[in-house]
Amino acid sequence: MDSLPNGNSAAASPPQNTTPAAAGGTTPFPKLTQLTEALKLEHQFLRVPFEHYKKTIRTNHRAVEKEITSVISNVADVSDSENFSKDDAVNHLTSLVSRLQGLKRKLEEGSRTEHLQAQKCRARLNHLESADAENLAEWNNTRVKRILVDYMLRMSYYETAEKLAESSNIQVISCVLASKLIFACQDLVDIEVFQEAKKVIDALQNKEVAPALAWCSDNKSRLKKSKSKFEFQLRLQEFIELVRGENNLRAITYARKYLAPWGATHMKELQRVMATLAFKSNTECTTYKALFEPKQWDFLVDQFKQEFCKLYGMTLEPLLNIYLQAGLSALNTPYCYEDDCTKEDPLSQESFRKLASPLPYSKQHHSKLVCYITKELMDTENPPQVLPNGYVYSTKALEEMAKKNNGKITCPRTGLMPSPLMLAYRALINNTVVLTCHQNSLVVYSRASWTL
Repeated sequence: MDSLPNGNSAAASPPQNTTPAAAGGTTPFPKLTQLTEALKLEHQFLRVPFEHYKKTIRTNHRAVEKEITSVISNVADVSDSENFSKDDAVNHLTSLVSRLQGLKRKLEEGSRTEHLQAQKCRARLNHLESADAENLAEWNNTRVKRILVDYMLRMSYYETAEKLAESSNIQVISCVLASKLIFACQDLVDIEVFQEAKKVIDALQNKEVAPALAWCSDNKSRLKKSKSKFEFQLRLQEFIELVRGENNLRAITYARKYLAPWGATHMKELQRVMATLAFKSNTECTTYKALFEPKQWDFLVDQFKQEFCKLYGMTLEPLLNIYLQAGLSALNTPYCYEDDCTKEDPLSQESFRKLASPLPYSKQHHSKLVCYITKELMDTENPPQVLPNGYVYSTKALEEMAKKNNGKITCPRTGLMPSPLMLAYRALINNTVVLTCHQNSLVVYSRASWTL
C-alpha cells in the first residue's frame, strides 16, 4: 500500500457521511465537524450564569422568608398581647405596614435582578444557537475574545478585561430608568461574577477574613455538600492571628466558639493549631513556624479561587491554558526541548514549554517536514533537498529561488551559495534517499527540520 504524502489516512478519500448542505456546496463537512467539537467545550459558558441565577433566587428567597417570618411574629405578638393600648396597636401596625412596603420594594428589585440574570442565560443560549458554518470565523473570533477576557479576570487584570469586553461588545450594557430595566445587550463574559470574587481576594491579601467568612455564610449549604474545608481554614488563620498578637485568652474563647464544632472531623489540624499557644509566633520549630508564615494567606487565596470555581462550575485552569495545551499536545515531541530546536516551533519558547511540561509526547506515525522558506509540507510531490551545509529546504522553494536569482541558490540561514556541480551531486543523493525511504516506508529526520 502506498503511503500518503502527509501521513494522514483521512486525506486519502473525501468523507463519506456528508450533510445535505455539504452536498449542495454551501456548508463544508469539516466546518460542521469543527463547530460540533467547539460547542462541546462550552459547558462553563452556560453553567456560570445559570449558577449565578440560582444564587440570586436563593438570596431573594431567604430575604423574603426572613421578613415575612418577622412580620407574622410581630402580628401574633400584638394579637396575643392584652397590654397594648389602641394607640400602641395602631403605631405597631403602622410600622408593620412600613416593613411590608419595604418588603414589596425588595421583591420588585429582586424580580428585576432575576429577570436580568435570566436574560443573561438566554443571551448565551442565543449566541450558541447563532453559530453555523457560514459565520464560523466571526463566531470563533468572539470566542477567542471571551477566552482572553476569562484569562484576564483570573489573573486579576479586571480593568483590561472590562475594556476588551466593552470594545468587543460582549459585555452586558443595561439601562435603568425610574427603577425599571429598559434594555440589556448580550452578556457573554463573567465580569460581574469575578468582581464578587475580587472583593474576597483583596481582603485576604490584606489579611482580613471577614469578607471571606461572609461569602462562606452565603454559600454555606453548597460548601457543606462539597465537603469544603475553606471556612475551617479561615477560622484557623484567624486563631493564628490572635496568637500572633499574644491575645491568648481571646484565642481560647474564639477556639471554643468557632473551632470546637470542627473537632469531630479535623482533630489533627485542630490539635496542631492549638499547640501554637505554647510555642508562640517566634518559635523555631518547623512544624509550628510554618503556621505563622505570610504564605499561609497566599494559600487561602488559592483555596478560595478553587472553591469559587467549583461553586460556579468553572474550570480550575484558565480556558486559555486549556485550549493552548490542547494544541501543544499535538506538537509536543522530545525534539522540542533540545537546544537546537527551531524558532518556528512554539515550544521553543519557555512559556509554552511550561504549559506543555505535564503533557505526554505526541504519537507520530509519520514525520512531517515543513519547509523553512515556504512553510509548506515537504512530501513526495515536493521532496526535501539537502544543501551541502546540511540545511533542508523543499524542491519548490529552491526552484523558485533559482528562477529569481538567475539559477543561483543561497541558503537563507548561512548565506552559502553552492556550486552547480555540488548541487547536481546533492540532487542525485536526495533522489536516491527519497526513493529508498518511500519504498521501505522509512522516516528520515533532519536536524534542520521541524518534526511534528
